[in-house]
Amino acid sequence: MKQTRELVRTGDTVEQMVRAIADLIVDGALQPGDKLDEAGLAARFDVSRTPVREALRQLCAMGLVERPPNKSAIVTTVSDAFLTSMFEAMAELESICARLAAERMTIRERLDLQEAHKASQQLIKAGDTEAYALFNVEFHNRLYNGARNAHIQSMVTQTRARLSPFRRAQFRLEGRLDHSWKEHGRIVDAILCGDGQGAASAAYSHVSIVGAASIVFARHEEG
Repeated sequence: MKQTRELVRTGDTVEQMVRAIADLIVDGALQPGDKLDEAGLAARFDVSRTPVREALRQLCAMGLVERPPNKSAIVTTVSDAFLTSMFEAMAELESICARLAAERMTIRERLDLQEAHKASQQLIKAGDTEAYALFNVEFHNRLYNGARNAHIQSMVTQTRARLSPFRRAQFRLEGRLDHSWKEHGRIVDAILCGDGQGAASAAYSHVSIVGAASIVFARHEEG
């Protein structure tokens, strides 16, 4: 018999609900086919049904939940093929952002990126996975902003949002924090030198590795 875990309240905003439920799905605490009852979620998070409906809508857009007509939302199956295709698209988009950032970032922006990257090593030494995951978002946002292309930034941000729970999951793999930091370092070095192709290659490799790590994590949890 499948053992169920209680959905613990971790926040009362739509963003926090999306993150909490998404993490439970990726972790396997919520399994494909499990129902997500609006009333139950509203009671658990101590909110009205309105933010719950919005959270479920966003989870549907991420491909983690589906809502059959006139029925409760249910956790859906996320296939390796779906994840692979999403990370492939993400790698291409981040590669473009890194190349443009290497060509368009100001000197101040490059130095700030380098300083932030160096400072993040303290999070690795402390083993602070949660703080590093937050920094990781900031790091990649610097690349998107540095690309100076609003359309590409919109596409990469939307794709990243759909993959966010899987990208967070990778950091639970042993040694992944340190590897991620070193991969970031290669991107930073290329940007500091204004090497667009080098930055693009480093970013593409980084996201491809992230994708592989995320899929391995998901398989490990299923096993």
